[in-house]
Amino acid sequence: MRKQELRPGGETGQGHTASSPAEQVKALVDLLAGKGGQGSQAPQPPNRTPECPLKPRGNDLRIQKHREALLNRTGGGPELGSPSPRLTSLLMVEGLTDLQLREHDFTQVEATRGRWCSAKTIALDRLFLPLSRVSIPPRISITIGVAGVGKTTLVRNFVHLWARGQVGKDFSLVLPLTFRDLNTHEKLSADRLLRSVFPHAGEAGLASVALSKALLVLDGLDECKTPLDFSNTVACMDPKKEIQVDHLITNIIRGNLFPEVSVWITSRPGAAGQIPGGLVDRMTEIRGFSEEEIKTCLEQMFPEDPVLTGWVLSQVQADRTLYLMCTVPAFCRLAGAALGHLHRKRPGPPDAELWPPRTLCELYSWYFRIALGGEGQEKAKASPRIEQLAHGCRKLVGTLGRLAFHGLVRKKYVFYEPDLKVLGVDLALLQTALCGRFLQREETLASAAAYCFTHLSLQEFVAAAYYCSASKRAIFDLFTEGGMSWPRLGFLTHFRSAAQRAMQAEDGRLDVFLRFLSGLLSPRVNALLAGSLLTQGEHQGYRAQVAELLQGCLRPDVAVCARAINVLHCLRELQHTELARSVEEAVASGGLARLTSPPHRAALAYLLQVSDVCAWEAPLPLCLSPGVLQSLLPQLLYCRSLRLDTNQFQDPVMELLGSVLSGKDCRIQRISLAENQISNKGAKALARSLLVNRSLTTLDLRSNSIGPQGAKALADALKINRTLASLSLQSNRIRDDGARSMAEALAANRTLSVLQFSSNSIGDGGAKALAEALMVNQGLKSLDLQSNSISDPGVAALMGALCANQTLLSLNLRENSISPEGAQDLARALRTNSTLKSLDLTANLLHDQGAQAVAEAVRENRTLTSLHLQWNFIQAGAAKALGQALQLNTSLTSLDLQENAIGDEGASAVASALKVNTVLTALYLQVASIGAPGAQALGEALAVNRTLEILDLRGNTIKVAGAKALANALKVNSSLRRLNLQENSLGMEGAICVATALSGNHGLQHINLQGNHIGESGARMISEAIKTNAPLCTVEM
Repeated sequence: MRKQELRPGGETGQGHTASSPAEQVKALVDLLAGKGGQGSQAPQPPNRTPECPLKPRGNDLRIQKHREALLNRTGGGPELGSPSPRLTSLLMVEGLTDLQLREHDFTQVEATRGRWCSAKTIALDRLFLPLSRVSIPPRISITIGVAGVGKTTLVRNFVHLWARGQVGKDFSLVLPLTFRDLNTHEKLSADRLLRSVFPHAGEAGLASVALSKALLVLDGLDECKTPLDFSNTVACMDPKKEIQVDHLITNIIRGNLFPEVSVWITSRPGAAGQIPGGLVDRMTEIRGFSEEEIKTCLEQMFPEDPVLTGWVLSQVQADRTLYLMCTVPAFCRLAGAALGHLHRKRPGPPDAELWPPRTLCELYSWYFRIALGGEGQEKAKASPRIEQLAHGCRKLVGTLGRLAFHGLVRKKYVFYEPDLKVLGVDLALLQTALCGRFLQREETLASAAAYCFTHLSLQEFVAAAYYCSASKRAIFDLFTEGGMSWPRLGFLTHFRSAAQRAMQAEDGRLDVFLRFLSGLLSPRVNALLAGSLLTQGEHQGYRAQVAELLQGCLRPDVAVCARAINVLHCLRELQHTELARSVEEAVASGGLARLTSPPHRAALAYLLQVSDVCAWEAPLPLCLSPGVLQSLLPQLLYCRSLRLDTNQFQDPVMELLGSVLSGKDCRIQRISLAENQISNKGAKALARSLLVNRSLTTLDLRSNSIGPQGAKALADALKINRTLASLSLQSNRIRDDGARSMAEALAANRTLSVLQFSSNSIGDGGAKALAEALMVNQGLKSLDLQSNSISDPGVAALMGALCANQTLLSLNLRENSISPEGAQDLARALRTNSTLKSLDLTANLLHDQGAQAVAEAVRENRTLTSLHLQWNFIQAGAAKALGQALQLNTSLTSLDLQENAIGDEGASAVASALKVNTVLTALYLQVASIGAPGAQALGEALAVNRTLEILDLRGNTIKVAGAKALANALKVNSSLRRLNLQENSLGMEGAICVATALSGNHGLQHINLQGNHIGESGARMISEAIKTNAPLCTVEM
């Protein structure tokens, strides 16, 4: 087995036991290679048998010996029996996305923001079992994952657990092979294949093995030396016939050979696309680290130093690109090792300005220095020893770099001795300890040595260093293997060639190579590697020309592709960030509309991936033209939230957005299209996408013109869609017909929880249809019907539904036409319903009679927490009824009575309730005709009340007497947090009373004294007094 993922305990102490930087890197390399730490013990001597809990089945000693051999190969460490949760629960996926098929692993992680999206998971011990009672076990299973995510570790764990009898109990035989093993053969038969991994088969061979209960594991399809070609492979059914290895594998997958054997293949996503989807029964994916797992990984690397862990974590979080890449376990450990060493061995004055690393190339340059042991870097000194080391470094880069570079060009990531000889690689150099810090060597089952870089990114870094060095003396194109091309002289010419190759590579395999090549030209990297890998000042004169060359690659294509975004990554590595910075400033200032050139579009797409501002939401209101949006569509797929308000988008743009939302790759969860020019045609386009979309949870279409037809299209989609949770159709003129259509959808939909219908000219007919839906709907939690034309008949229907509905939590009937008669229906519903928590009746026609009916219901209700009765022509009589209700109610926390003329009498009634009520926290009495007597009653209540936190008395006339009463209460009250006395005719004297009282109050956080005829000098004096008496209180004067 190849790579060992670090586990709890397995990586502990690795950074502490090594006594030098080089040894620390060697320890990390061993861990990545599956050789270091407790997690991968060396194979035990043949005469020692690891403990195996299973006894031979039917005295089949061959199977028992096979289990023991596998335990020897995988190591006997006890921690292998408890793999991390990330590897025991795999993501179920329905095939490969375009991103996975076409892009570099780094690009996949960056584009998806390090988030793995799948609604279903499957446990490791059920990986090869049927999903239901009526299904059958999968024959061909594929597990995908980006480089370094832990595919081989997963296989290693499974094999180890099977050998101990803990998983895969339906398999009597597990046959683990790697493509590194298979690459050593030119031709192979099925019989020889089985014998190579199960030598205990004996002379009887295949006939003696129960293949119907066997699992063949093929690890690392991306390392197969010959691509699988299912269209041109001749069928072979003879298990003894020797054929090409790639043909053998395709025949096994097709079922021509070993048809009864289950096959499990692991691969990087791009290579997995070689296998036709119709042949794959089950596909799973290994997710990367979550934010918490990144932290846990670093804590395990530095268990004795939490300060160091915190510092390393803060450094990777400071750069979003590095932090996203840390979701890949191998990269996280590499970054942790480099940063951890830097913190312990802080650079001296010459290097102080070069740390901490802020780009990918800087991080790998520090890693390279650590691997060299930190020697040979002192620029002020010169000695034969240092010159000798520098020469050794350059020779190393020449050897490894040639290997790395030509491997990238040929898509080759594993090398064997014949490959090394062809490339003229010095085999003796590969045996040195210095080389072993970058390249790992392992024996295959055929006893042939295989070499590979410890991680793909290291191969790309070393390849870039080689190319940078070789371009000084190369006459012909370095990408032309035969050496024949038009003469190419000078570094800039070779860099242009590399950039052109990278831009033309459809699979993006040269993207990170080009980033490193650009980064090697930055002053910081040059200073870091001068004397070992680079010559001081080498190629520095080309920086401006290279930046111009890179920006010239941003052509006016229809869409911004991943190659264009990679150019922005290259510019950042080059430390040429002016383009990205100008767009970032335009996004922050709202001036993005004037930046429409191809480079600006590419920079915007880049920022959508890496900017902290865009991490949770892409704020693009008031700035996008349809053309710019169209060019960004491929990159918008992976945004979590899009805000596209007020862009004057019309229906054709909705067709484009609908195509994005319909894509299998789509990760958009929230999208706001408020205040555009979308009609029913645009709504229909979005509705079609909702039929297949599985990511969108929030859709905001307020203030458009979708009308009844657009609402019907969306309603039809909601009958099928199972992910949308919030839909806003505010101000869309959907009328009763649109409401009826949505009501039909609500009767079938179980996922929509928030529905906003305000300002839609909905009358009683629409309200009755919605009421019928609420009788059966069990998902809706919030319904907004503000500013419609609903009168008493519609309210009666809605309240009848509330008597039966048990899920609705919030109902907004603000600004309708509800009279005292409708209030009677409201009251009956409140007595019966036991789930509604918020009811907004603002700006209706309740009058005292209706409000009194509601108050009577509040006395009995035990669930309502928020009640809005603003502007309902309520007077003292209803206020008294509400006061009496508050003395008995134990649930209401917020009561809004503003703009009702309750007067001093009503205020006194509410104040009396406050003396005994222990749940109300917010009371709004703005513009309620309250004078000094009412304020005095409220002051007396506040002196004893211990729960009220917000009191709003704006726009009354409490004057000085009322201010004094409230001031006396503030001296003893400790619960009030916000007090609004704006426009209350307090005058200087009243304001001073309140300000002085705050010296004894330690709870008030905000007070508003505006509009009280205090004067500028008085306001300044009172403000200073409040700052002195209550420094934590914010005052508005």
